[in-house]
Amino acid sequence: MARPKIPRKSTAIDMTAMCDVAFLLLSFFILTAKFKPAEAIQVTTPSSVAAKSAPDKDIALITMDKDGKVFLSMDNEQKKGFIADELNNTKSLGIDKQAFVKANFIGSSFSQLASFLKIPEDSRKGNVLVGIPTQDSAHNELTEWIRIIVAAYQGQKLNILLKGDNFAKYPSFKGVVTALKKNDQLKFQMITNPQAVPIGSELWKDKTNNGAK
Repeated sequence: MARPKIPRKSTAIDMTAMCDVAFLLLSFFILTAKFKPAEAIQVTTPSSVAAKSAPDKDIALITMDKDGKVFLSMDNEQKKGFIADELNNTKSLGIDKQAFVKANFIGSSFSQLASFLKIPEDSRKGNVLVGIPTQDSAHNELTEWIRIIVAAYQGQKLNILLKGDNFAKYPSFKGVVTALKKNDQLKFQMITNPQAVPIGSELWKDKTNNGAK
């Protein structure tokens, strides 16, 4: 006796619940995501083909914008606390130590440092700040900053990074280098905008030959 044929029906899946979950997840990620804020100091770094990565701890970053204004930032809060105490003890600046430690960067002269730290963090923009005086060789305050930072890292590794704008003038860069030289800091790393090695160049040929070995 032949088996009765059961009519085949197409499978139907209700995707309504899945769509609801997807939209809920999307809404959650949009509402909780933190977008990168605009940089307080606008810098267009020059391009290079260097592949070496910059260190990410125990750094002293010197930033120079297109107008030649110099700013300083550090990542180690313990060392920043030492520097704040040193400034208050040796220069009697009366700065707020906690505000100094939490500041993302420094962009004023020593005489205006206490006032600078009272400015709300979101109002500290490089275009409205004077920066650290460096262009006058007789009053290059970056020299004193470097001296105190080196003292804070005495016997420990200090990574000095320089991030300069591609349109900055040479006198500003010279003031930074002079401050480093006066403190025997002859090694520092430049932060650039990495790009691919031009095909056919000597560096490209060298990397190609090394890769083939």
